Amino acid sequence: MPSRSPQVGLARLASSETSISGKPEIGGPPAPQDEGGERQRKKQFRRDKRDVHGWVVLDKPVGMTSTHAVSVIKRLFTAKRAGHAGTLDPLASGCLPIALGEATKTVPFVMDGRKLYRFTVRWGEERDTDDAEGRVVERSGLRPPAEAIRALLPSYTGTIQQVPPRYSAIKIEGERAYDLARDGQTVELVARPVDIGRLELMEVPDPDHAVLEAECGKGTYVRSLARDLGRALGCFGHVSALRRAVVGSFTEKTMISLEDLEALCHRAAAGEASLADALMPVETALDDIPALAISRADAARLTRGQAVLLRGRDAPNFRGTVYVTVSGQLLALAELDRGEIVPKRVFNLAGLIGRAGVKKG
Repeated sequence: MPSRSPQVGLARLASSETSISGKPEIGGPPAPQDEGGERQRKKQFRRDKRDVHGWVVLDKPVGMTSTHAVSVIKRLFTAKRAGHAGTLDPLASGCLPIALGEATKTVPFVMDGRKLYRFTVRWGEERDTDDAEGRVVERSGLRPPAEAIRALLPSYTGTIQQVPPRYSAIKIEGERAYDLARDGQTVELVARPVDIGRLELMEVPDPDHAVLEAECGKGTYVRSLARDLGRALGCFGHVSALRRAVVGSFTEKTMISLEDLEALCHRAAAGEASLADALMPVETALDDIPALAISRADAARLTRGQAVLLRGRDAPNFRGTVYVTVSGQLLALAELDRGEIVPKRVFNLAGLIGRAGVKKG
């Protein structure tokens, strides 16, 4: 769910780098030895970044922006590059896949994967943000029975037209919708098709709340689901709690909490553990793509950006995207057509490589 980022200032502050700067003496430029000392102080202050490749499947806590989460993970691993696959609002918790290093090249494959959300709808109030952080814009004393909720859900299953929340990251003439909404401008968003494979009522803990699960595709807004269900039931509603359990091949079983990750970092610094144990391999994001093993000679050509033609009885006869391996290690993303492999993305996995979940034997 794209974030309105109400904590953008905090996120920018958390991800910004700080440096120590000296002050020249009054009356002239600093002496050469002062410049040398200043350079040394800066060098000591900055931590050297390193090559780290893999996925951290963070169990994001409530209250943290996705941008802040990425900056925290990047700092813990002292990684050169990092990004996430699918924003979670600060209100939401759960599965936030964070790509480090060469894993950033596979982010689009995770973004296109299915998501599973468990969320609580609070009936009786519609809010301008469609979640608990906004101001109330509509109220109702009606409360829907479980039977009425279940009867409505098939109408929101399959490919449906959905209007995104006014507070969303969608761009309108180059501006984010949430920026326009915060500035008091009227935001009119156009409905667009989204795919919801499953929408199920899990429980009704009390008349004011209903807990649902949604399995959906890219671009679906759970906040919009809660808003539209409330309107259709005549009682209004908004999301009061939200947890993402699955993103593509990443599930709750592969998640790690921030506290556990920080503890692992401390053990790794003491030589008692390895940060590789908290990293899923880069190719975890490519589970739905066929793998193709090639020889070292062919691998050398691919790494130079040259196409490779496989011949003979064992040559693959299908076409499409594949990920190529050599000696069991990920080498490239490529397009395969009648035995010809054309490299699209070549991976350089020198450095710390993820191994969490890899079977040993």
